[in-house]
Amino acid sequence: MKAFGKILGLVLLGLLLIIVALGFALTHLFDPNDYKDEIRQIARDKAHIELTLNGDIGWSLFPWLGLELHEASVATLTNPTKPFADLQMLGLSVRVLPLLRREVQMSDVRVEGLNLRLNRDKQGHGDWEDIGKSANEPSSSAPAAAEQAAEPEPEKPSKPIRLDIDSLTINNARIEYNDEQTGKQFSAESIQLSAGAVHEGASIPVKLTAFFGTNQPVMRVKTELNGNLRIQRALKRYQLEDMKITGEATGEPLQGKTVTFSTQGQLLVDQAANIAEWTNLKLSANQLRALGELKVNDLDKTPQLSGALSIAQFDLAKFLDSVGHPLPPMAEGSLSKVELVSRLKGTPTSLALEDLNLKLDGSTFTGRLAVDDFAKQSLRVQLKGDTFNADNYLPAKSESAKGASAARQAEVQNSEAGAMAAGGTTPLPDAPTKGAWSTDKLLPLTRLRTLDVDADLAFGQLTLSKLPIQNAALKASGLDGQLKLDTLSGGLYNGTFQANGSLDVRQDIPVLALQSRIKQVPVERILQAQGQNPPVKGQITLDSNLTGRGNSQKALIDSLNGTASFVINNGVLLNANLEQQLCTGIALLNRKTLSSTPPGKDTPFQELKGNLTLRNGVASNPDLKVRIPGLTVNGNGDVDLRVLGMDYRVGIIVEGDQRETPDPACQVGSNFQGIEVPLRCRGPLELGAKACRLDKDGLTQVAIKAAGNKLSDKLEEKLDKVNPQLKDALKGLFKR
Repeated sequence: MKAFGKILGLVLLGLLLIIVALGFALTHLFDPNDYKDEIRQIARDKAHIELTLNGDIGWSLFPWLGLELHEASVATLTNPTKPFADLQMLGLSVRVLPLLRREVQMSDVRVEGLNLRLNRDKQGHGDWEDIGKSANEPSSSAPAAAEQAAEPEPEKPSKPIRLDIDSLTINNARIEYNDEQTGKQFSAESIQLSAGAVHEGASIPVKLTAFFGTNQPVMRVKTELNGNLRIQRALKRYQLEDMKITGEATGEPLQGKTVTFSTQGQLLVDQAANIAEWTNLKLSANQLRALGELKVNDLDKTPQLSGALSIAQFDLAKFLDSVGHPLPPMAEGSLSKVELVSRLKGTPTSLALEDLNLKLDGSTFTGRLAVDDFAKQSLRVQLKGDTFNADNYLPAKSESAKGASAARQAEVQNSEAGAMAAGGTTPLPDAPTKGAWSTDKLLPLTRLRTLDVDADLAFGQLTLSKLPIQNAALKASGLDGQLKLDTLSGGLYNGTFQANGSLDVRQDIPVLALQSRIKQVPVERILQAQGQNPPVKGQITLDSNLTGRGNSQKALIDSLNGTASFVINNGVLLNANLEQQLCTGIALLNRKTLSSTPPGKDTPFQELKGNLTLRNGVASNPDLKVRIPGLTVNGNGDVDLRVLGMDYRVGIIVEGDQRETPDPACQVGSNFQGIEVPLRCRGPLELGAKACRLDKDGLTQVAIKAAGNKLSDKLEEKLDKVNPQLKDALKGLFKR
């Protein structure tokens, strides 16, 4: 028995020596380079590709079936002279015996200098679509019956081939994609890929570095990926664990700036369940830091995205500047403290931030932000905020606007210094000539024309143009260059205001229409908020319906047309002692001198009202009326909004000094009953009643009328002694 075992062992040893000897003989006596033409023909017949072998072929047989290709290229049979791939070297080896069990056990796989070029022509046909097709393959228009006749019986699904590779290395590879239809190009260069042992279901260390580039827009991205890949083909489950991607990006969208980015997490694709997940997501880009998780369902249909995102507090203004999109100058500190927490929902064409909590420079917003259509940039906003100062985010005044404002302010100060309204004896102020409005562009017309927005905003307190609006509500929409303000309303200084309007930016000159109503708002608080010294105090109610054209403050005011009506109740004309002005006028008519100066420097009134008709920036006011105890005031004139100037003629019917011990010079006798004392008001609007003076020409007419009254009184006395019929005839004569 021992002898038999010994003999069997010798036989097996002999067979092994014979196999080794045959392998040695084959690998040393048989040179595959002598059969390049046959190999090319096999590639044409079996793989339907054009294989070019410019370099040597190296090989081994046992126990590894090894192969090395040098200087090889591959083309399709439809375009054999234009290779879509070439490489400098491909080296691999396969263990022979496991192949019999449908197991692929490979040693190191190494690829050097792979160059892959993919091209889509102007007809939309990609050259890679011809891979595996013979040059004379029948067209798809062959009869269906013939196809059905040639269709083989369906085979039972074969057992998956087991894949086992010791390592995979790709050095200095390049991939290029060119689309002649769109002119777009994409490239991945200097690709370095290394992977550890590749085993089914095992964790495979992977490292990839590459430079990516595009031409529309011009972009360049350097990136590196590290992680552990797990492949479970039987379960259709693929994982990239402990993934980390780092890199830098630069190009046209970044305006020459560089973005340094990093992202990491756990990736899972489960084709059986049609889901993909990214958990433990961490993202950084320059100053921005974010955490979250993402999940995509229905991979086989229309993918549905869900997840959560949290962005730590960062300086948004500096971040945008670092990525080549600096914001216009704003108030110091604006957009310096921004953080966000939200749930995510999306599809391939849309993205929504649900249950949004946004903190912006001390303000907090909750609600929803969404882009309903990426291609149309359809923005939907539903937010509610506690407090928000919109003025902090408006562009600062330009130098030209500051200069124009300073010049006009100087003009107003000069007029005010010379007004001396208390005395009322100085010449009438000159009409202002300096423009009051900026010529800077207000609106980005190109951007507004593409806007598709629907916004619904609410604020506990909104500061706009320095006005603190309580419980503000704003609803607005825009589409195809037509923007609509459905409502802007709220409380203002214990009063209310509401506005709505439209803006048409389809043409080069935008058209604005605005309707507004202000009710019981202190007018002096509005003027003070704009940095003006108010000439009047009181509760104003204003209704207006206005239109304008242009893309600057000056253009809009110069073209302002429409109507407005106003009422100011329980007010005061500040720094304007009309009593002194009127007593001076009465004293002149009485030909007397005032014995004292009437007390006080303001003039209270019960009501000031009127209607305005605006034409090209000039508001005509034909029916100004003021109710002052003991006085009746009527006026008419114009307000030139272009220079914020006024020119009015005012008539005042007075009762005279009604004090217990009146000034004799200011008493109104029967001769002046019902007679208007005329005033002329001209100058900057800010001066208010301080710009008013006695109208000397008008006083002459008053004196003539007063003399007529006196003559009429004497006539009455004499006519009492005459025949009644003659008396009536004479009175009629004097009235003609």
